[in-house]
Amino acid sequence: MRGLLALALLLATPAAADTLVAARTIRAQALLGPADLAILPGDLPGALARPSEAVGLEARVTLYAGRPIRPGDIGPPAIVERNQIVTMIFEAPGMRIVADARALDRAGVGDRVRAMNLGSRSTVVGTVTEAGTIVVGGGAS
Repeated sequence: MRGLLALALLLATPAAADTLVAARTIRAQALLGPADLAILPGDLPGALARPSEAVGLEARVTLYAGRPIRPGDIGPPAIVERNQIVTMIFEAPGMRIVADARALDRAGVGDRVRAMNLGSRSTVVGTVTEAGTIVVGGGAS
């Protein structure tokens, strides 16, 4: 009977969770390494909990020492820089258009980025690929 009571008490207590924080102040656009991160006891809703979720990613904003790191604060390292000339691809069934464009923002793989078509001067939004191209519309195969 005591064993069941002890088991019930263990199951009723909330699980201890950790919060991932910056070990020091980290500037935006810096890559995060294990030495940049620390874990504090306690669960903060919306904050990351494990270093593996942040190591190798880039700080999108300045991360202050001791403050929790949230998913929106970090992202993949940028491979397209602002004002960089990139290849823009639009594909639809039976049609493929390739043009040069100027990136209007920094972006990493999978990020959405604005780009200006150098031929028409129109601004479009596309997704950055691993090759550093911007796919607009349907998607490159």
